[in-house]
Amino acid sequence: MSKPILIVGGGPAGLAAAHSLGSIGRSSILVEKEDRLGGAPILSGYAKLVPTDEWAKDAIGGMVKRVADDNSVQVQTGATVTSFDGQPGNFNVELSNGDKHEVEAAIICSGFTHFDSVNKPEWGFGTYPNVVTTTQVEQMISSGDGVRCPSDKRKPKRVAILLCVGSRDRQIGREWCSKICCTVSSNIAMEIREELPDCHVYIYYMDIRTFGLYETKYYWRSQEEFKVKYIKARIAEVTAEGEKLIVKGEDTLVKRPITIPFDMVVHAIGMDPNVDNPEIAATFGIDLEEQGFVGVANRYGAMGATSRPGVYVAGAATGPETIDDSIAQGHATAMAVLTDLKQPVGKTA
Repeated sequence: MSKPILIVGGGPAGLAAAHSLGSIGRSSILVEKEDRLGGAPILSGYAKLVPTDEWAKDAIGGMVKRVADDNSVQVQTGATVTSFDGQPGNFNVELSNGDKHEVEAAIICSGFTHFDSVNKPEWGFGTYPNVVTTTQVEQMISSGDGVRCPSDKRKPKRVAILLCVGSRDRQIGREWCSKICCTVSSNIAMEIREELPDCHVYIYYMDIRTFGLYETKYYWRSQEEFKVKYIKARIAEVTAEGEKLIVKGEDTLVKRPITIPFDMVVHAIGMDPNVDNPEIAATFGIDLEEQGFVGVANRYGAMGATSRPGVYVAGAATGPETIDDSIAQGHATAMAVLTDLKQPVGKTA
């Protein structure tokens, strides 16, 4: 009988990979360091997902249930991989809980880490309680409590969303675009306006990157239907006067300084490499690319191949990625593993 496939990470990509393998009768061991599956959408309390508008707890929660109910998937939560040795088709794995396994291959689906806004102190996070992140706003929405100013729970009448916090910023070593922030911010702006129709929402941007088909559904719809205001600007700092937050910067279209008061300021935080990537790379003997994400060996060969034969990667572990594309990569990489193992679909020995 064939050995199982190791999957590291129980987010969208890992769940998709486990499901694909299980659907053709192949067993897997799904290792997740947290105490539950679902990755960032579940652990960080995301609200409605782009582009389906499904609640994360339903969409990703459904994926979690499907894997949890699959007898071909052995789920190990609260555990990490501490040792990984061998060759393709015959690897020996040891987990932090002491369990040992023999596996044929490994798929790294370890995801990303949200940018920590304390690394952008001039924009007020950590200094003023009403400066929050997009993740915190999603938690407000998904909890059912609604969008409120954390300091006193009042309904904000003016909200600013600052794009590219932790993205496209050489000064703090984050040169990459995080791909989904513009669209997520437009979506959040519409959700705020839907709940609080008297609240004015402004989005401050360098460029808008609601890529592909998202341009109409999010960028234009947020302006035309929900009256969200977009300001092309460079933000200098966020300060406070009483209970008001003051956003200072330059309107780069008209070349003049701007100083506007708000009740709440939202940082659209980017996607950093998983903080565990150096340890993961050392354990699995794989390379990281220069920004710290897991390196992909050949994007035009086997899907998700890394620098080590028999070890694959999928989803946001390779760089900023959408949930939909992470799921697609999880499915595709699972099939690539079986192809490389020279085992046709449907064969288990």
